[in-house]
Amino acid sequence: MGGCVLTALSNPSYWEDACKHLIKKDRVMRRLIPQFGDVCLQSRGDAFVTLARSIVGQQISVKAAQAVWDRFERLPKQLCPQEVLKLKVDDMRAAGLSARKVEYLVDLALHFANGSLHVANWLEMPDEEIIKELVSIRGIGRWTAEMFLIFHLMRPNVLPLDDVGLISGISKNYFSGEQVSRSDMREVAAAWQPYCTVATWYIWRSLDPLPVAY
Repeated sequence: MGGCVLTALSNPSYWEDACKHLIKKDRVMRRLIPQFGDVCLQSRGDAFVTLARSIVGQQISVKAAQAVWDRFERLPKQLCPQEVLKLKVDDMRAAGLSARKVEYLVDLALHFANGSLHVANWLEMPDEEIIKELVSIRGIGRWTAEMFLIFHLMRPNVLPLDDVGLISGISKNYFSGEQVSRSDMREVAAAWQPYCTVATWYIWRSLDPLPVAY
């Protein structure tokens, strides 16, 4: 699948049911969810762009990442794998990308262009199969793959245990600010099943009311 666009997805159909479930099962969610009205998770819409943005943003501030991204996205005629593969390394470096990130973006574009990713099947594939496929791309680890499941495919039951915001939010909301272990997090999230994505999103909101997007 070397196409330039994966069809955009709308708001998650399960959101209302998930909120009802979480309010019933979890005391923190009962308090948090009503604070944020009708705002919910939304997808940017394009798989390649979502992953490319995540690579550009690694280990730099949000502001710096946006500045580099703005310069990078003006380079190709169209922001899709085939056009990115035509770019010159020097031009990509001049946009502010490190040599390593240039390599990662080229590898990402190659995976999309040569058909080694099952993009057309992602909507039906289990979460772990998609994660396994994505982490085969240089520069993409499990956390990035989980953000992709949440923000692009809008899967309902993703629990990103390595996410700094989720760790901090569970500590603040459930453990009075004390440090939490992965087993603590899993124990809290047991009540969230099968809507860990939704609960995670509200935990993020408790730390920063402005919704984040990848």
